[in-house]
Amino acid sequence: MSGIELRLNLARGGLSLDLNLSLPGTGVSAISGPSGAGKTTLLRWLAGLERAASGFIQVGDEVWEDSAARRFVPAHRRAIGYVFQEPGLFPHLNVAQNLAYGWRRLPAAQRTLDRAALLRTLGIEHLLERRPGGLSGGERQRVGIARALLRAPRLLLMDEPLAALDTERKAHILPYLERLREQLAIPMLYVSHSAEEIARLADHLILLEGGKLLASGPLNALLTRLDLPLAKGLDAGVVIEGTVSGYDRQWRLLHLSLGPEGGTLRVPHGERPVGSRLRVRVLARDVSLSLDAHSNSSILNRLPAVIGAQADATASGDVLVALDCQGTPLLARLTRYSMAHLGLAPGTAVWAQIKGVAVLG
Repeated sequence: MSGIELRLNLARGGLSLDLNLSLPGTGVSAISGPSGAGKTTLLRWLAGLERAASGFIQVGDEVWEDSAARRFVPAHRRAIGYVFQEPGLFPHLNVAQNLAYGWRRLPAAQRTLDRAALLRTLGIEHLLERRPGGLSGGERQRVGIARALLRAPRLLLMDEPLAALDTERKAHILPYLERLREQLAIPMLYVSHSAEEIARLADHLILLEGGKLLASGPLNALLTRLDLPLAKGLDAGVVIEGTVSGYDRQWRLLHLSLGPEGGTLRVPHGERPVGSRLRVRVLARDVSLSLDAHSNSSILNRLPAVIGAQADATASGDVLVALDCQGTPLLARLTRYSMAHLGLAPGTAVWAQIKGVAVLG
């Protein structure tokens, strides 16, 4: 499938959305921004639940809205799956009957998704006879996701699907969403305030503020931009995707290769097959810099790096530094004292030090 083209001018109450976006036709595009930025309104417009004064939506080769040509495809004719914070399952139906609600209405030729495989991916095949009242919040949400996908959508919209869950249930459901990201061939738009969810799931990131587009692009390209709000918070960091090159069973350390010249990270993690891909997150506050390659230390990971741009991180006077580790981007949060004491400046060659326990996989 080719990409998604969106142009929108929509006013609702005190919000005015004015956007022009080109998005990938596969993977997860996360939408983030403060409350009132227009994230949910954007999804509702895509679903056909909001009308715009001026709008254009093209998903692949299908045009769903073109105000200039007076074309508007109503919501029930758009091939969209929509997942809300609350899944809205029918309480009087069991899980199997809830899943069948949309599945039965699809023509047989459009039932291209392997139902049994989807239930296994989401881990709900053992719940089919239970009613929603007997499910946990995470189980209900996974059933809601399955129901949306069984409609064979061309686009999956997810509006803060984990916001109603506590930390433990979020941690339980995120691996299921990661599997969907790896297996589905359709694009997903995922609204979230959570830096962790975005880091683990997103390929592309859209930042909104006050109905305007701050930035849109590949995840790491935006995470490492020091002029954006993401770099100012305590959760500033990068996402690194590498290839598993080995496993040390004695110390339970996974070896993650970052490319031909990018070095290797050692990560406390369960064993995974050699050659498989793994995404990890490294926060700027967990990266320290040294002018020498010290080895007599508890810090497991040292990567040669060159300092790039720098910017004030917070009002406390910290400095955020962008690093190039032989093609792998990193951020480091340092005090002004450390910057001056070590004589650090753009172009300085350093060693980036990352504690193994600080690498979030």
